[in-house]
Amino acid sequence: MSPSDSSREEYVYMAKLAEQAERYEEMVDFMEKVAKTVDVEELTVEERNLLSVAYKNVIGARRASWRIISSIEQKEESRGNTDHVSIIKDYRGKIESELSKICEGILSLLESHLIPSASSAESKVFYLKMKGDYHRYLAEFKTATERKEAAESTLLAYKSAQDIAGAELASTHPIRLGLALNFSVFYYEILNSPDRACALAKQQFVSSRHLMRPSLSWIRWARNHTRTVH
Repeated sequence: MSPSDSSREEYVYMAKLAEQAERYEEMVDFMEKVAKTVDVEELTVEERNLLSVAYKNVIGARRASWRIISSIEQKEESRGNTDHVSIIKDYRGKIESELSKICEGILSLLESHLIPSASSAESKVFYLKMKGDYHRYLAEFKTATERKEAAESTLLAYKSAQDIAGAELASTHPIRLGLALNFSVFYYEILNSPDRACALAKQQFVSSRHLMRPSLSWIRWARNHTRTVH
């Protein structure tokens, strides 16, 4: 076993420990080190999932915080409490800076290491979906040109993943199903296109004879589900 193999195994083990301890920022740090070794050997399924779990937990906490603070801000604005609104805007800005940093970190890792090293259709779809997810998270709070750019990047990533998934993954493959769900949420929540969201979900889930018939209520459920899980 080479020194690099030993280090990689140690980082994976430390990431698992950090997950058990719910120290997700440290889990991210360990898995970033693992991800930067893919020039030698691409991530295993276990390593890929550990990376995803680490970032989901770190970003999920900030997304939840942003939604809560934004809701409070709206209430204070409706009451005309301008002093409070000013304080809340500053605090929201701090959370948005953290969100931007997290998204930029994983997107950089995807672009420079993970996507170029992906060899199987499954890993390509996984990483492209992940790329779309984190651009979508940016689009949730960015405004004006930055929001437009984030939305366009989301669309490109999801479409690229969809093309590969449609050609090479079974219609019931979990990653392909997850992609369809998140792509639907993107159309519903970011592009404000519920009809397109339902059509996309119907195309995937009905064609795979999945358990539920997509509807607007299902898309609403999916949107809420992805806020904490996807």
